[in-house]
Amino acid sequence: MNHLRRLGNQISVLMPSDSDGLIGRECPEPKCESYFKIQLGTGLKGENLPCHCPYCGHTEAPNHFFTKAQIEYAKSVVLNQLTGALLKDMKALEFNHQPRGGFGIGISMKVTGQPTPIRHYREKKLETEVVCDQCTLRYMIYGVFGFCPDCGIHNSRQILAKNLELVEKLLGVAETQEPALASALIENAIEDCVSAFDGFGRETCRVFASKAANPESAAEIRFQNIVAARDRVRMQFGVDFAAVADPSDWAHVLRAFQKRHLLAHKMGVVDEDYLSATGDSPALLGRKISLSAPEVRELVSRLQVLGAELFRSLEAKP
Repeated sequence: MNHLRRLGNQISVLMPSDSDGLIGRECPEPKCESYFKIQLGTGLKGENLPCHCPYCGHTEAPNHFFTKAQIEYAKSVVLNQLTGALLKDMKALEFNHQPRGGFGIGISMKVTGQPTPIRHYREKKLETEVVCDQCTLRYMIYGVFGFCPDCGIHNSRQILAKNLELVEKLLGVAETQEPALASALIENAIEDCVSAFDGFGRETCRVFASKAANPESAAEIRFQNIVAARDRVRMQFGVDFAAVADPSDWAHVLRAFQKRHLLAHKMGVVDEDYLSATGDSPALLGRKISLSAPEVRELVSRLQVLGAELFRSLEAKP
């Protein structure tokens, strides 16, 4: 059985990557079992490093994160090599003894068959690609937010920064257009700005909800109403993410959020609620709100500060 003997006691199977150089992983936690992809060779360097599920945060050794398809593929590769070697060894035992004499009996043995086929697979398509700004791991996930599979850092701050960068680019385009188009682009920019912070805030509160007075309520905090969000975060977590902003900065953020609300729900026309929330002149009642690119750009800058403080204060909370 020379061919079988040459295989030795161990068979190594190389897992193929997809066309983008990424390889699939699957969370071993039974309640999760979610799929993601990573690029080997990026990220942290070292031995015995753990892997983190981007979705539920479950942490375990990397060899527990093989996908079911990869395991079936590896088994089929091993069986293919074993049965292929066995067939070759059996082929060497073939013989054919011809009959002799008038009533002679001939005997022969012939081996037929094919090695067990390999069960190939394709990695799945995912939605969001991230390069971790902490450890440089390149990975892909469903949705937008998640923990880095290598260093375990949640990417909500990174996603917020990228979305706010897009807002800055949109404002740059607006400043090169004629007034009507520029106005529409600026209005889109403030909508995108508030939506980005809302998504970031919701996800950050969800990730750290276990530290809240009422985790279920904390996971449902919304940030389109920035004042209500500040109050709810303070109530649930005992922290004030707006404490880093001086009164004039906070007033600017509040006014910008109120303008976004008018544009989204009132066609930009000033109402009593806006005047009550901002303290602006009553003479503005019934008039179309004004909004400039520098005003939105300043909002971007201040939301970066507020976002960093929200994440830092919740992460630091025991």
